[in-house]
Amino acid sequence: MPSATQATRANTAPGDAAAGEAEAPEPAVLGARVKALRESSGLSLRDLAARSGVSAPMLSQVERGDTSPTLTVAARIASGLDLRLSQLLRLDEGGAVTVTRAARRRRGGNARRGHRYEVLTAGVPGQRAELSRHTLAPGGATGAADDPPMHEPGSRETALVEDGELVLVCDGEPYELRAGDCVTFDADLPHHFENPTRADATFLAVVAAGLRRS
Repeated sequence: MPSATQATRANTAPGDAAAGEAEAPEPAVLGARVKALRESSGLSLRDLAARSGVSAPMLSQVERGDTSPTLTVAARIASGLDLRLSQLLRLDEGGAVTVTRAARRRRGGNARRGHRYEVLTAGVPGQRAELSRHTLAPGGATGAADDPPMHEPGSRETALVEDGELVLVCDGEPYELRAGDCVTFDADLPHHFENPTRADATFLAVVAAGLRRS
């Protein structure tokens, strides 16, 4: 009969093989990470238990750092969080500092709406905030009034207008913004930015995921 470690390796991707060979984080560190990832995903202990097959009491012990899960249990928790085991153990990361080079930024937008953006932060597991820069052409918009919210429940967004003038339409209410103005709002409400002027407008946006309203 294969050992627990062998069984875990058999059920993980090739990139996770190193997880069984590397030293696992301290229980308190891993527990705090599991809790942060669970909460940022909007999951309760019962939700994660149902998704992972690990009991809620065991998950609670792991999050408190009272126990160090076996690789099999850790792999199940990772699966419940939609992560690979190596991501949960942070073996995919180079350390505490992540640098995103300008040439490697994620870029996108909608040419028809005159919207371009680039994400300035790295897409690492468990990151609770994302920074992006947006450019709106004259008459452009980031979306339409009837577009559904694009951010998870509890998200908050802060936008800083760098150049030009914008109108934020949030939950049907317009807010006029000029260069230097900064606005924070509930990003899980229907919202979009418009550029009603004849010049380009740029703004920075930070979306913090899974934050409960006060």
